[in-house]
Amino acid sequence: MIDKAKTMRLTLQSELKDNVAVIRCKGRIVAGDEVDALQTEFDKQTKIFGTSTLLVKRVVLDLSETDFIDSSGLGTLVRLFGVLRAADGDLKLCALSPFVQRVLEITNLLSFLHAYPTEGEALASFAGPRSAHPSAKAGTGVLCLDNSADLLAYVSAVLKRSGYEVFTTRNPGEVSTLMIAANPRVVVCGPGVPNMPIAVEVIAKLRKNPKIGILQLPPDFSTSDAGDAGVDLVNSVKSLLA
Repeated sequence: MIDKAKTMRLTLQSELKDNVAVIRCKGRIVAGDEVDALQTEFDKQTKIFGTSTLLVKRVVLDLSETDFIDSSGLGTLVRLFGVLRAADGDLKLCALSPFVQRVLEITNLLSFLHAYPTEGEALASFAGPRSAHPSAKAGTGVLCLDNSADLLAYVSAVLKRSGYEVFTTRNPGEVSTLMIAANPRVVVCGPGVPNMPIAVEVIAKLRKNPKIGILQLPPDFSTSDAGDAGVDLVNSVKSLLA
């Protein structure tokens, strides 16, 4: 287990190569200042100042010196991938550190987030046809609720790659509608749910239904090793369905 207190804070170095933003990440990508810094740099390199319009739609993240990534940090990468894909762009990873390589392998996200051995190979990959958007076979329904978009992106990606059909919401008021429309068998409550009074009431009612499994994620889920947290998540959902 890596001691996060001993790892380096995130520093970022960026440049534009053939209309591709290359962002080199050194240190840790974790909830808080580090994720905020990565988001700020992403916006700086891709967006027209003062608007939400993407000017640069292709991004390479060099993770050769990324020594730790937590669940929220990995959720940020998944979310940024979705932002670029929705704008007809793409995100590539390159030169994965051993730690990041392990995290993506055990969460089954290595084939979801496209990774290349070198920066040059990642840049060259943009010259070919864009790969199909990763998808997973529809399976047992799982509804995820939390107030963090990054956490929901992480949980959704991990569970989809494990064969579940996943629905997410940050709005407790949507839970009842999604329960009827999606008919999920498991409801995953993020660490932020206990601080959402309406959500607490809704979940309390759902607990009375023996056909629905409720999984409350621990308070430190967002800041845990993204690999270990992903394995625990999948195993917990399997246990509820067993």
